[in-house]
Amino acid sequence: MKRQHYFLTYFLLLILQILICNYLHVSPYLMLSILPVMILMLPIRFGTVFAMILAFVSGLAVDFLAEGVIGLNALALVPVALARKGIIYLIFGSEFFARKEDISIRKHGVTKMSVALVMAQTLFLLIYIWADGAATRPFLFNTIRFAVSLAAGLLLSLLLSHTLATNDHDL
Repeated sequence: MKRQHYFLTYFLLLILQILICNYLHVSPYLMLSILPVMILMLPIRFGTVFAMILAFVSGLAVDFLAEGVIGLNALALVPVALARKGIIYLIFGSEFFARKEDISIRKHGVTKMSVALVMAQTLFLLIYIWADGAATRPFLFNTIRFAVSLAAGLLLSLLLSHTLATNDHDL
């Protein structure tokens, strides 16, 4: 996928996230976010600083246009961008950076992709739920919200990871 196509896809998925936040209120236990997969799947040539700036801007866009609490998604997404290369290194190995290849579910498999997505979603959700008033809600509510949101977010992220893969079309 060419660079301009990647950012067009990213922008369309950002609009999808805004629509999900505005119109998909299934349960108070479900907080569905595709933002972590969008940041995790950034082409590897983009560094951590760029990923953090993009995460901040994307999070603020969702906060401003959908959530209502300005800074909540940005607060939870910037640490995902900071941890992105560490997650990739831990799951896919150091040779991944030497080859300068991008993450692909076709090349790396569903298992490795799932583990990476669980790590990114977990970091995002822990910060998001904590900042969204964890001290004012019961622990059981927050635990159920975390588990339900992680499961649903993982499934949706796995489906979208193929859309964001920059090199799947070259195989």
